[in-house]
Amino acid sequence: MADERALSGYAQAAQAAVDEAREIFLAELGAAPALFKGPGDFATAADLAIEKLLRTRLEAETGVTVYGEEQGGHLDPRACWVVDPIDGTSNYSSGNPNCAILVALLLDGQPAAAVVDAPLLGMRLTAVEGGPVALNGETLPPLGATSAAAPQVGMGSFASLDRRRFPSIVRLALAGALAEEGLRPRISGSVGVDLAFVAQGIYRAAVSFSPHVWDNAAGVLLGRCAGATVTAGDGSAWAPGKVGAIVGTPDAHGAVLRILRGAEKDPEKDAEEERR
Repeated sequence: MADERALSGYAQAAQAAVDEAREIFLAELGAAPALFKGPGDFATAADLAIEKLLRTRLEAETGVTVYGEEQGGHLDPRACWVVDPIDGTSNYSSGNPNCAILVALLLDGQPAAAVVDAPLLGMRLTAVEGGPVALNGETLPPLGATSAAAPQVGMGSFASLDRRRFPSIVRLALAGALAEEGLRPRISGSVGVDLAFVAQGIYRAAVSFSPHVWDNAAGVLLGRCAGATVTAGDGSAWAPGKVGAIVGTPDAHGAVLRILRGAEKDPEKDAEEERR
């Protein structure tokens, strides 16, 4: 693991690169799909341009390779930047403000520095391992020092074409069960925004269903630095390659994990057993 001075240098390089990327983000807001990756999944020209810029700047300034959502690269957990140029592309293309630039540095398989920048929300969160979370340059208190008025839980999205890992029916069941326990589910369409809201104490917890490291790494570090309980979607220790992430206060995290485990039972199998 890098020392504190080295981590600070990496974080500064990431912020400088994101400063430039933000200009493209704002200039191209509302951009139409330019590359279709699958049903309902697309990238805009802004996604491609931002990732190209971040790759160029980060590799030149730090000598560390970049692994990105749009243009790939080599995921080297020993030392690697992971980048989602626009998390919430569908929102971005529609002018919905819940979208963000996500940048995280992996060292020895874990996030060590992170920047989550949501220009349309006026929100930039930064963190380095072992330090606090900063919002627009101001240090935030740890979770528990303040409490949101309503216990909200971010869920990212209900839509899913994956019938094996967190299909839509499981997500819907989770939302219903959370509501029954007095935890209010919220759908933003952006994992990065959800996890950033947890780090600020806006949400009590958030669950990411994504298997992609670029979606989860930055928010995982923000959660850890804020004092949240952080695991993969199955409750195990988070690491690149794990599916999903649950981040929240201990009580809210425990409730989400318990309910999610119950919701993951096969509804068709359960119905068949009841008919017997």
